[in-house]
Amino acid sequence: MRTDIFARLDREPEPPKIEIPRMSRTRLALFGGTSAFYAAIVVAVLASTGLVALDWKLMLFRPYEQWPEQHAFLDYFVVLGQRGPTAVMVAAWLGWRSWRQHTLRPLLALGAALLLLNVTVGAVKIGLGRLGPHYATQIGSAELFAGGDIFPSGHTANAVVTWGILAYLATTPRARRYLSALSAVVSLGVGLTTVYLGTHWLSDVLLGWAAGLLILLGLPWCEPVIARAERFILALRDQWRARRTLSPSLPVAAGGPRQTVFPPQVPAPTADDPSREPVAMVGGARPGPPGGMRTTSHPTTAHPKATHPQRPHAVRSERSPVTPSGSRRPPHSRPVTGG
Repeated sequence: MRTDIFARLDREPEPPKIEIPRMSRTRLALFGGTSAFYAAIVVAVLASTGLVALDWKLMLFRPYEQWPEQHAFLDYFVVLGQRGPTAVMVAAWLGWRSWRQHTLRPLLALGAALLLLNVTVGAVKIGLGRLGPHYATQIGSAELFAGGDIFPSGHTANAVVTWGILAYLATTPRARRYLSALSAVVSLGVGLTTVYLGTHWLSDVLLGWAAGLLILLGLPWCEPVIARAERFILALRDQWRARRTLSPSLPVAAGGPRQTVFPPQVPAPTADDPSREPVAMVGGARPGPPGGMRTTSHPTTAHPKATHPQRPHAVRSERSPVTPSGSRRPPHSRPVTGG
């Protein structure tokens, strides 16, 4: 017996009316405040302020040695911020939503967010080149421009984006609140776990939270591009379906090329085939009864199947017979038989 829970797994008959987030004043204010926080973290690390000293104190404290019983669990928990597994899980969920709601917007929004994440976070990582705690060379140093790729934290920013996109694409206010709380808990936990394991500085995590939040807050600016991409992909799909439907029944234009059908090839009978009838020469005498009697007939006269004994086949001549005088006899003249 079907229930409401299983009924919601079916595909909706028509695409729902989804309210797309806009850049409201509140969102613009949050975007501006997060940008200022992002810039303040970068300046504090570049200037080697007290934030860098706090990074070193936490690193030398070695939390993984203070609470070793949590190490096994947190090794698995931090995977929730790794880009490959989280992107696959979230893409599977959003792919089902795209199929159910007849729209590609969830998948395209995830793709746009991950693209922005790779470009923005990757550029800062390579540009600043900060080394991680395990590779630090001088106590108290910011370890910048040393060929590293640790600042900002990619695990933290990825956790904010991949789990926060679920809240961004929620269709009801209640679901948006619950998913926002869930993504905040996961991203905060992943960031602090990297500090516990000693793979990131605290400032790396702070900048990763800000980087991921900026991407989620700025996604409404990408909605027009997402809408155009969806229309383009759906138009290509409709053209492909129409081509598949019409191609088997296309009529052939008058005078156009048509397929030539050749009759089946029948093998020629051999000389020793018993089913082959004897062939007489054109204009010549047919095989007759024994005794030397010969009968004449017109070349076009049909004769029934032979009831007489078979004799060697005569060879059909391709040329008209020649008269004794050397001239060719007209093809309509009858040969004269005699003794």
